Amino acid sequence: LRDGCWVLCALLVCFADGASDLWLAAHYYVRGQRWWFGLTLLFVLLPSLVVQLLSFRWFVYDFAAGSTKDSAGSTKDSARGPRGCCRLCVWALQGLIHLLQLGQVWRYLRTLYLGLQSRWQAEHRRRHFYWRMMFESADISMLRLLETFLKSAPQLVLQLSIMVQQNSIEPLQGFSASASLVSLAWMIASYQKVLRDSREDKLPMSYKGAVVQILWHLFTIAARAIAFALFASVFQLYFGIFIVTHWCIMTFWIIQGETDFCMSKWEEIIYNMVVGIIYIFCWFNVKEGRSRYRMCIYYIITLSENAALTILWFLYYDRKTTSDFDALILVCVVSSSFALGIFFMFIYYCLLHPNGPIFSSSGGGCIFRQHPAPVPGSPVDTVTSPPRSLPRTTGGERDGAPGERDSCVPVFQVRPCAPPAPAARAPRTEGPVIRIDLPRKKYPAWDAHFIDRRLRKTILALEYASPSTPRLQYRTPGAPQEVLEYETTV
Repeated sequence: LRDGCWVLCALLVCFADGASDLWLAAHYYVRGQRWWFGLTLLFVLLPSLVVQLLSFRWFVYDFAAGSTKDSAGSTKDSARGPRGCCRLCVWALQGLIHLLQLGQVWRYLRTLYLGLQSRWQAEHRRRHFYWRMMFESADISMLRLLETFLKSAPQLVLQLSIMVQQNSIEPLQGFSASASLVSLAWMIASYQKVLRDSREDKLPMSYKGAVVQILWHLFTIAARAIAFALFASVFQLYFGIFIVTHWCIMTFWIIQGETDFCMSKWEEIIYNMVVGIIYIFCWFNVKEGRSRYRMCIYYIITLSENAALTILWFLYYDRKTTSDFDALILVCVVSSSFALGIFFMFIYYCLLHPNGPIFSSSGGGCIFRQHPAPVPGSPVDTVTSPPRSLPRTTGGERDGAPGERDSCVPVFQVRPCAPPAPAARAPRTEGPVIRIDLPRKKYPAWDAHFIDRRLRKTILALEYASPSTPRLQYRTPGAPQEVLEYETTV
């Protein structure tokens, strides 16, 4: 019930953010304020088009395969009979949904449907629908996170700048700015929650922690946006120079951190540039491991920038339109909002972090849970759950017996769950294993998302043929001894 309410609230936030911006754009057009109307509408339509294209591209990949697998795992031609008509209707419906800019809404509704099916289906089908729901939650969270930073963040700064220039706050402007701010804070917390829920090697985030994360980002982003709006209302040109400079520095910092999100160098650089845009407004962890020092450096830089921007505005603001008392109130709002955000950040890390308090001796901030070494003589080939430890691919398995693997080594290979030859080893009863001849990615953004999207059809198809979920095993290069390799769950 709580998960369903969380999805419904996310859908409500999405509606409120988009509808308030469109309403405000129409309000500016009716009043003849064409410049503000154009900017407001631009920050609504352009990000929406980008996200809809990405969403439809994912749908095309997931659905348009030319053939489909039925419940028995057999392949049928999708162009024959009623199945071809059904697929054509689905294509037409999806095209219409994305043309109407409702791709995110459809994905939220589909998440609710799959979640209900995971509760209503028979026992052997529940896990299948559960993981399909997690796939959909992962996609919609990533799409909405991208949309909020392309749309809601610049929209918030724009509306705050208009309010400062007008020296007044209209109800519709305040509602639009508030919806954008809530959307930003909500999606960052929702992204982190779904990320942890979708990975069995991470402890899930509680709803108390998610709410505190929303408050943390709400107040820090509010202070940042108000400081931007105040400075931009007086120094328009210098504000643009400041934003570009900050973005370049943050992007270079991220690149120096050697993230490992994409499969190629240039895709990785583009990804780092996008994350640099996020770093204009808030902290976003992009590298596995302890992040407290990087976070402290970021917030020290942010605090210094907020203080400098606010002080410069206070020294040069127009005394004819803004009184000294109102100016002092705005300075206090920026400082108190940032302080409240940092306070909630400490509350989250000290009391509500899934790994425990950050200052505890049990290793707060440790990402992967360590397990004791196996007892000598115990079977080391047993698959445990959760998290699942899988045997590494040995040299003999990589070379393969004649006829087992061809000379063109595949990226991944499905191996049967037959028991090993030695009688001392326990047989595997956990289902098939998909062994991937690539190193496992080490970053917090949708674990191996690039590969996992290409494995979805295989995983879901094997769900029908096996009573349990297929296990994914990645290669660990250069490891001197056996290490735990966790199942990828997205």
